Amino acid sequence: MPLHRGREKANGHHRSMNPFYGEANPVVEMNEAPPKHRLPDRPMLPTTAYQLVHDELMLDGNSRLNLATFVTTWMEPEAGQLMAECRDKNMIDKDEYPRTAELERRCVCMLADLWNAPDPQSAIGCSTTGSSEACMLAGLALKRRWATRNADRYPSKEARPNLVMGVNVQVCWEKFCNFWEVEARQVPMAGDRFHLDPAAAVELCDENTIGVIGILGSTFDGSYEPIADLCAALDQLQERTGLDIPVHVDGASGGMIAPFLDEDLVWDFRLPRVASINASGHKYGLVYPGVGWALWRDQEALPEELVFRVNYLGGDMPTFALNFSRPGAQVVAQYYTFLRLGREGYRAVQETSRKVARGLADRIGELGDFRLLTRGDQLPVFAFTTTPDVTAYDVFDVSRRLREYGWLVPAYTFPANREDLSVLRVVCRNGFSTDLADLFLEDLTRLLPELRQQPHPLTRDKAAATSFHH
Repeated sequence: MPLHRGREKANGHHRSMNPFYGEANPVVEMNEAPPKHRLPDRPMLPTTAYQLVHDELMLDGNSRLNLATFVTTWMEPEAGQLMAECRDKNMIDKDEYPRTAELERRCVCMLADLWNAPDPQSAIGCSTTGSSEACMLAGLALKRRWATRNADRYPSKEARPNLVMGVNVQVCWEKFCNFWEVEARQVPMAGDRFHLDPAAAVELCDENTIGVIGILGSTFDGSYEPIADLCAALDQLQERTGLDIPVHVDGASGGMIAPFLDEDLVWDFRLPRVASINASGHKYGLVYPGVGWALWRDQEALPEELVFRVNYLGGDMPTFALNFSRPGAQVVAQYYTFLRLGREGYRAVQETSRKVARGLADRIGELGDFRLLTRGDQLPVFAFTTTPDVTAYDVFDVSRRLREYGWLVPAYTFPANREDLSVLRVVCRNGFSTDLADLFLEDLTRLLPELRQQPHPLTRDKAAATSFHH
């Protein structure tokens, strides 16, 4: 049974088909359109199959105008060519594709150097399908380290592992806690604080805490969590109680922003308490979807028993991943991008994104209808809501109307303790230029007179109206 079901009509079992797509006889082709929900009885021409799929996908949104996603929506043609050349290579077959494996190793070393690991050349890390898998691996390492230290009392009813995090974490952390039977202890939002507070996090820690998650770039508003302050608070906890609790930094987005734009910000392996870091290569790493990275401070941070050594196709191969088979294309594209841009190139790209975000945020704030929560000066992301005197419409109306112009802007309600706050969020990525920002502002400004004339907000169910999925 599929998890997601589309709308089905009584006669909707076959896909309608343009007669010109047929090979010879248009009438026959019209009468023998392929079924939608079962395999066709016979093959069809590749051009016909392509056109059927292509036409349906035209109804998707334009990814370049999607201001909801953090995921890269543009790469150079050369990167696309490399990916096409490598999409048939299975990353796991390191004996068969040794150069692809070597490029992965180099990427790990480059990231370890970027994140100030003690010894970048011998760094422990791996590529993943994205930050969600990387977070799962980091969480598993935290749990296994805790279980080993508490082998005398775990498992038992009195020793249930817990993980401390802000309520603003990406949903993958809630999944981790659910899948691997770890109690999620979440620091709620309070007032104008929309992410984790170090003191509040420490209060939730005890002898069963496997780690604390710090987010370098919250998806809710684009703000950095105070990783250094968090580590300092945990240092003080250790002095008082002896509890030595590691920190994992979820740098899904900020891990590829802060090293270039906020070099003085201490958040990475320079902090001895930071045991591991993850990032999304397919976000501000500037690669198409399908690649993430997980790195550990040293071998002690990643228990050896979690690393499988597989005799696969005649070779001994260490692996730590949830997925076994996946294409090497994205890893190759990451290495290409590292080579192509270097530090100065990345700095220029990310600085441009932040400049666009800050400029657009300022101009939206000047419209008078909106209040900015953040201004794009950390992640190139900002969130805003309507001012208290705006009663004719809400953020969900704005999101819905912007779709008429092709813009995909998420509107969503904040979690517990700030459920009264509903916002819009704009993610500025490479490819969202100043010109596109100008067009976006023009369309938003054009909508306001009509929105102001509404008798009241048209959103009946905010839960159903939300378009925020991290």
